[in-house]
Amino acid sequence: VDATGKLVETSTVYPHEPRKDWDGSLYTLAKLAEKHGVNLIAIGNGTASRETDKLAGELIKLMSKHDASKVIDKVVVSEAGASVYSASEYASQEMPDVDVSLRGAASIARRLQDPLAELVKIDPKSIGVGQYQHDVNQSELARTLEAVVEDCVNAVGVDVNTASAALLTRVSGLNSTLAKNIVSYRDAKGVFPNRNALKDVPRFGEKAFEQAAGFLRIPNGDNPLDASSVHPEAYPVVERILKKIAADMKEVIGNREKLKGLSPSEFTDERFGVPTVRDILLELEKPGRDPRPEFKTATFKEGVETLNDLLPGMLLEGVVTNVANFGAFVDIGVHQDGLVHISALSKTFVKDPHSVVKAGQVVRVKVLEVDEKRKRIALTMRLSDEAPKAGAKPEQRAPNRPRTAEPRKPQEDRRQAPPINNAMAAAFGKLKK
Repeated sequence: VDATGKLVETSTVYPHEPRKDWDGSLYTLAKLAEKHGVNLIAIGNGTASRETDKLAGELIKLMSKHDASKVIDKVVVSEAGASVYSASEYASQEMPDVDVSLRGAASIARRLQDPLAELVKIDPKSIGVGQYQHDVNQSELARTLEAVVEDCVNAVGVDVNTASAALLTRVSGLNSTLAKNIVSYRDAKGVFPNRNALKDVPRFGEKAFEQAAGFLRIPNGDNPLDASSVHPEAYPVVERILKKIAADMKEVIGNREKLKGLSPSEFTDERFGVPTVRDILLELEKPGRDPRPEFKTATFKEGVETLNDLLPGMLLEGVVTNVANFGAFVDIGVHQDGLVHISALSKTFVKDPHSVVKAGQVVRVKVLEVDEKRKRIALTMRLSDEAPKAGAKPEQRAPNRPRTAEPRKPQEDRRQAPPINNAMAAAFGKLKK
């Protein structure tokens, strides 16, 4: 896919069983990488992902030998819901002449570029996060999820040069027709250089522009303000601020020192009040501020690819795939998620696992136990815990808990016998007989 997520070419390689065409696969991938100037490789975390990751690593080495200035990165991406999307009506409209399996591959590539833009195309229930999603009122769940997605889209903002029609539809002021028009115009004419260029999109009128422009971002465009949440209507306010401090736009953007000591009331007028000017100053300090945390990926351990490779006591890096009331499931790169029980999430008492971990978080874990027959992996995030010895009794298999300051008193010392009345004494006497 290109920089805007548009599908440009597909190909199928067979590096694994049964064909094992490793060299042929490398040749095909190298040709594609050279032809399209590839700088990022997305690998789904499903079947044979570790082996494919190895293939991508070899490709990167070959490409760097050929051209030292060429830098290519590889990232393993969650493919949860990709199969649901590829068979959906939306995917068939987006890629009508593309095979279902290749649609899924395109989706995995796009969700690495802009996860929000791709994941909004999938019903949130199909992503597989949520323990009791089938037990609640389905219409209420759908309505709530829809509202949360809209809040996320409008809080983060949308890169109009990579956003899908499904994502643009969620932006305030845009409908499905206008969203499709934006994508079609972008595919035909290329990236938008500035926000004003959006007015050239068919049916994108002044009213729609007024409502949506603040949420549509253009990074690296003609105007630095187009990458921020400052609405084009408020640009004159920014110009007044620049005039006051006698500075250039590029000097001010992201420079808190330059904006220090400015009072919002100095720049108000009949249209923009103090709260709006205050928001503009905050946005100039941190333009395009994204509330999402920094994107991180787990580095899976080399040589640990299946359950058979795991040994108790191993320290590994993994990604939290799901959080339940009893603990968290972690992908450690062996095609089977391990479980960190709620008691092993932290050295302190944990009432709710969601307060410690969340889906997508990169964590360090230690392997406690591996049950190959039942395909179960017991993990702990308390790295000082010791793995149970082979043949240990069930009560000895729980992770070691930190000792309390005072030793616990014997059971009989802590429990006081209840007072015995005459009726109880008579009952005990009969029992003895």
